[in-house]
Amino acid sequence: MNAAPTVFETKALNDHPFIYSAFHTEDRLKKRSKLKRKRKSEIIYPESDGKPMADNTVQYKKIVMIKENLERLFAHDDHVFIAADLFWYTVKGNIHKKLAPDVMVAFGRPKGDRRSYLQWKEGNIPPQIVFEILSHNNTTSEMKEKFNFYEQYGVEEYYVYDPDKVKLEGWIRSRNQLEKIVNMNGWVSPRLQIRFDISQDDLEIYYPDGQKFLSFIELDEERTKEKIRADIEKVRADTAEEMLGYEKQRAEQESQRAEKEKHRAEKESQRAEKEKHRAEKESQRAEKEKHRAEKESQRAEKEKHRAEKAEAEMAILMAKLKALNVDR
Repeated sequence: MNAAPTVFETKALNDHPFIYSAFHTEDRLKKRSKLKRKRKSEIIYPESDGKPMADNTVQYKKIVMIKENLERLFAHDDHVFIAADLFWYTVKGNIHKKLAPDVMVAFGRPKGDRRSYLQWKEGNIPPQIVFEILSHNNTTSEMKEKFNFYEQYGVEEYYVYDPDKVKLEGWIRSRNQLEKIVNMNGWVSPRLQIRFDISQDDLEIYYPDGQKFLSFIELDEERTKEKIRADIEKVRADTAEEMLGYEKQRAEQESQRAEKEKHRAEKESQRAEKEKHRAEKESQRAEKEKHRAEKESQRAEKEKHRAEKAEAEMAILMAKLKALNVDR
């Protein structure tokens, strides 16, 4: 490596423009060559193999349905990464140790976009769950290679679905190897807690709460139904609120009417009480009048007896006078 020019050399180069230009041209060429060597030493990990994600619409729909429903299942967990048809590189520096699972789930890794899954940049955490959806182009040897790869590099749950045969196979890690699950119908994934059901026509997958995995169209229809139900509930709630307001208003009116009736009844009671007192006074006055009349009657009777007695006495006296006159 050439040393940087000294102050005197720099002055000399500045004084001779041709020498200066040649020196800097050589310097730029050396830097460019060094940059090229550095770039050559960097390994480029391809992001695509040029093959389509799916070979037919059935395979594509199933891949998308599984991937998007799993995204929905873990929408509120920022440390679950889910991808479809993304290259997973297992060994740094080796571009051949890779596969692109139809769907993969990596717990403990943040959500976000990736050009590929470079395991050494992901805390050395491999995807724990892998799904493969078969098409007519998948060969037995290809699927055997995939199985060996997933078993070697730490996949915990591996599921393979053949839409043409409506056949689901599964393997779960035990003692550092993938062991086949005997009965997949009704199987619940230990990691995902989703349930697999094999019907006569297709594979059905259910959320932990029992809801079915839905396609985009079914999800859109479900959202539309939910919106309609929500609108109906809102109308019901608004109507109930209006009725509640009406009932409240009617109750307030009834309360006011009852209060008025109470005041009127109290006034009537007070008036009746006054009438009672007045009647009692009238009764007492009548009783006094009765006693007074009885006394007057008794007094009149006495006066009558006295008058009759006086008249009788007078008659006796007159008779006596008359008898005296006759005798003379």
